[in-house]
Amino acid sequence: MSLGHSLSLVLAPPHPAGRPFILGGAVVALLGLLWLGAWLFWLGAIFALFCLYFFRDPERVPPHRPDLVLAPADGHVVSIVQAVPPAELGLDAAPRWRVAIFLSVLDVHVNRVPADGTVTRIAYRHGAYLSANLDKASEENERNAIALKLAAGGDLAVVQIAGLVARRILCDIREGDVVQAGERFGIIRFGSRTDVYLPHGVKPLVEEGQTMIGGETVIAELSVAAPGAAA
Repeated sequence: MSLGHSLSLVLAPPHPAGRPFILGGAVVALLGLLWLGAWLFWLGAIFALFCLYFFRDPERVPPHRPDLVLAPADGHVVSIVQAVPPAELGLDAAPRWRVAIFLSVLDVHVNRVPADGTVTRIAYRHGAYLSANLDKASEENERNAIALKLAAGGDLAVVQIAGLVARRILCDIREGDVVQAGERFGIIRFGSRTDVYLPHGVKPLVEEGQTMIGGETVIAELSVAAPGAAA
């Protein structure tokens, strides 16, 4: 990777959700510079720079294959287990593969659609703010769950989960929207987790500990079924 490409990722324009925070830090820095002292200037400047980095929104290039499930977020895989999707989505109660991705405060927090399809249900549930790298965060933490009817057949769920310091989940898509893999659909502020529940019969191709690039890393192929899995 070239130095120029690396800098373009770090210096990418911020997501619109970050602009109030960046502007607020800049205002505090200006007040410190003009009236209140250097300590306030540095406090505001550091906060603004951190938010500029945290809310960065780099462009991504999804693979041009309709049969892929892509990572919905940057971060690393903390668990791969069979689990039932959130009950509020109204999907069937048969377990399916769940890939959980933990986002630290250093990761890009923009969420991306994992596969081509139509949004059939969006359900928000209030809950706890446990550390998002814990497995029980999938069940107990505040979350926003989305069900997709896939263009390739079957259904899939993706869940935005608040973390220890995350207090705001933003989702920009609506029920009935037709979406494409790699498309931006929301953001979670300050440390979080994103789970993907794969269609029945589809097995993940990633491993625990693997680093994900949202909108680019392939986590499953819809044409590859797990041996013995439900159809």
